[in-house]
Amino acid sequence: MVGLLVAAAALGAATPATIEAPLPNADPAIFVVRDPDTTVYIFGTFHALDGKSEWFNGQVRTAFDNSSELVLETLVPEAPKPFAPPPPRLGMTVAPSASFLATTRMAIDAGRSQGLKVNYGADMILREVAEASGKQVDGLETLESQLNMFTKMPAPSSAPRPRAGDPVGESPVESLSRSMVEMQDAWNRGDQAVFVRMLDQLRQASPDTYRMLFAERNSRWADWIAGRMQTPGTVFVAVGAGHLAGRDSLLVRLAQLGIESSRVN
Repeated sequence: MVGLLVAAAALGAATPATIEAPLPNADPAIFVVRDPDTTVYIFGTFHALDGKSEWFNGQVRTAFDNSSELVLETLVPEAPKPFAPPPPRLGMTVAPSASFLATTRMAIDAGRSQGLKVNYGADMILREVAEASGKQVDGLETLESQLNMFTKMPAPSSAPRPRAGDPVGESPVESLSRSMVEMQDAWNRGDQAVFVRMLDQLRQASPDTYRMLFAERNSRWADWIAGRMQTPGTVFVAVGAGHLAGRDSLLVRLAQLGIESSRVN
């Protein structure tokens, strides 16, 4: 989910920066589905991070190392198209008349103001390590299909109600910045509650956007995993953390197909 807030930044991302200092440990959520000869790890990513915590270790790293294939939401080409899609509206007001580029710029500015960078993001790091080690890397969707989805995204039908304790007179960029930091902190803890709340806000503000971005995609991805379970092996699937939260999550869709998941950490 949160990755869609900064998807545009991924289109122009540089290679990951090197971080020298020891970092505090993070424990983002990772799940697993398995049968006698197939294991699929499902990791909830955060597409832009501040690089101030160490998440690629412990059970996440073990699951990744034990997998022969990495599957991301999409594979962004090295020389992507200049068009940039807009992020969804999660818990903050974005004028329906705002252009795609203006909305995207707000998301990028909000992330940068908090030190969030796509080249620190979990998706970027996973892909870099996988490609360096010769691990197969695939995408659940094509870039073209994602861009097409963004262009069809409707404006929210109503602005979300302010939450108790929200600052008065906060600008959209300030609201977005605060929400992104809140979500990153929750991601570091492996806490899904923040994502559930954000998804509920999006569903109420724009049911069609919620359906397009989450419910329908989660269903397609669950079908993909169900099909992949027919082939022996171990796969590491990495999708935005918001896709693993809420009543229409990828995990719920898998359960509806009779595939039970369990949390690894």
